[in-house]
Amino acid sequence: MPLEIQHREIDGGIVVITVAGRIMLGDESTRIESLVAELLAQGHRKIVFDLAGVTHIDSTGIGRFIASLNKVFQAGGKMHMAAATGAVRDSFHVTRLDTVFKFFPDLESACAALR
Repeated sequence: MPLEIQHREIDGGIVVITVAGRIMLGDESTRIESLVAELLAQGHRKIVFDLAGVTHIDSTGIGRFIASLNKVFQAGGKMHMAAATGAVRDSFHVTRLDTVFKFFPDLESACAALR
């Protein structure tokens, strides 16, 4: 499944970025970082990644989220991760990055925490 990235603004100025497919080494995953930079340039400071549709992630994919988190923090914003399951969630746990990123079981709770 090719990587699909969509975003939408919801109430409270929160931007939800929905990612589906494989977040792996390659040009496709660079869109994550560029989209975050674009949203920050537009003044958005509350970002939630909906990872429910992500089937695989490698170290490069995790690196895309680390770079995005750094950009968000530098802009004074907040970034949450929602609905990561299985091997995707385990990848963040094994690397102990689940102590750096704020994970929520579903999109609703991730957004509620930013309101």
